[in-house]
Amino acid sequence: MKIAVAAMGKEVAGHFGHCEQFIFFETADGKITSVEAVPNPGHRPGFLPNFLADNGAEVIISGGMGGGAVDIFNQRNVEVIVGVQGDAQTAVETYLKGELVSTGSVCHEHAHAHQCGNHH
Repeated sequence: MKIAVAAMGKEVAGHFGHCEQFIFFETADGKITSVEAVPNPGHRPGFLPNFLADNGAEVIISGGMGGGAVDIFNQRNVEVIVGVQGDAQTAVETYLKGELVSTGSVCHEHAHAHQCGNHH
């Protein structure tokens, strides 16, 4: 399974579209088998969810995410996990154990993008 994490450095990004990079984790048998970081190719409506799905992502982990992106991921059968903070690799390992739960916090307005990822 391929899991993508929206990241700032090695940490889960607070807002999906404005992350520095996406870290792709290839996994097999509940373990990470390879890691590849890809710079964010640019925030444009509808582009990033398709970019990640086209690159084989089956799960996306992020702090916050807009509803439009969530809808596209759902259409592409990509599982969305939002409300995550902390180290990206730790988040993936927690997901693989079945212990990472999405808070379902969706960012509704770009004007409030600075608040994404701060939903507790």
